Amino acid sequence: MMRALMLAALVGLAAALLTWTRPGAEDREATDTVAILVLDNGFHTDIAVPRAALERRGGPLAHAVRSLAPGDWILIGWGDAKFYVDQRPISDRLPDGARAFLHPGNRSVLMLAPRRDDPRLTYGEDSAALTLSRARFERLAARVEASLDLSNGRPRIAALRPGDDARFFASGETFSILHLCNHWTAGVLNAGGVAIRPVPAITSGEVMRSVRTAERARKLDRPPLRD
Repeated sequence: MMRALMLAALVGLAAALLTWTRPGAEDREATDTVAILVLDNGFHTDIAVPRAALERRGGPLAHAVRSLAPGDWILIGWGDAKFYVDQRPISDRLPDGARAFLHPGNRSVLMLAPRRDDPRLTYGEDSAALTLSRARFERLAARVEASLDLSNGRPRIAALRPGDDARFFASGETFSILHLCNHWTAGVLNAGGVAIRPVPAITSGEVMRSVRTAERARKLDRPPLRD
């Protein structure tokens, strides 16, 4: 009897964790908006943001963006300082992937990558648009900026990739199975008002589901058009 009760309690706890939703902040000031994109490559998510919106706000993140090559869009991502930067076939990186997942406190980097073309042309259905009020965008950008390691007073490039305009800036956060790339993206989006489910957000599909749900809700909440 006791074993059955314990099993039922564990099942209930697991269900609660999987369905627990962290709501986004309320914001009705949506007259001045910024449209961003969330991109899914099958296991990792990036956020694509208009460069002008990032540069306009000033601060360390804008300083880092201004140092990049030309491009109207900036792709923003986060991950382990070694595994995320490495572009070798995944089969060659499995031991390092295990290290990044299972070892606690791994160093991390924030990727900023300029894009000249609209990312939707490349990602197609694996992209999702999200319209944010200026206030929500500011909170989202501030959360990204908070990931930068500013111990030297300014953003510091930690890694480059040959033939790639992406720059990987040192981050003050740590990477492990408890805080993966999609967890980070979900946290950034949550700062921008998107309700997320923190536990399932380990997958890119869950992050995309949250974004599409938020955008549908925004469209339904718009006031009707007037003649």
